[in-house]
Amino acid sequence: MDLAAHAPIPLLLKLGYTAFMAVLLPVYLRRYGPTNFLYFCDVALLFTLAGVWTENALLLSIPTVGILLPQMFWLLDFAVRLAGGRLSGMTDYMFDRQRSRFLRGLSLFHGWLPLLLLWLLTRTGYDPRALPVWTAIATVLVLVCYFFMPPPSPPSTRRGLAPVNINYVYGLSDDAPQRWMPARAWLLIALVGFPLLLYLPAHLLLRHFYALP
Repeated sequence: MDLAAHAPIPLLLKLGYTAFMAVLLPVYLRRYGPTNFLYFCDVALLFTLAGVWTENALLLSIPTVGILLPQMFWLLDFAVRLAGGRLSGMTDYMFDRQRSRFLRGLSLFHGWLPLLLLWLLTRTGYDPRALPVWTAIATVLVLVCYFFMPPPSPPSTRRGLAPVNINYVYGLSDDAPQRWMPARAWLLIALVGFPLLLYLPAHLLLRHFYALP
């Protein structure tokens, strides 16, 4: 089934997305620091910015295959948290009063960005080369975050809002590493499990519904 119409991306959308990024980039740099842009979702933002202006199927397919399933889980976790429950803790920061409502509002892109990308692929189609490209990018990011970025730590010991446990390479909590298995076993899950359980299923769905001719 092919949903790709290969139509131009509206200029108004390009300008609106660019305006959003023009606000988000300096705010995130000031409040979180440059290492925040090692997160998969923030890398996806930058690919999307390039993709909407070039209308390049590969540039838009790369972030879609990478964040589609994780961000769907983000939406579920956020909905459960809004309802008063707690699923994984992934979206706890959205209810952290140390962060302004404006800052948390910017982070709502985690919810709408995957939906926007799906719509954009109806204009450009899905380029299957996105799977190996994103897998390579994600592998480098996971290794960098595990070996060079700060591990989880209690909020009282952190410096401001600088990110820790980027891309969940130590577990799902930013407060302490996971205790279910050895740390290197979790790292292996991130390196092998993410591509097999998150990126490959998204790739198969996108190739089916948004295939290029």
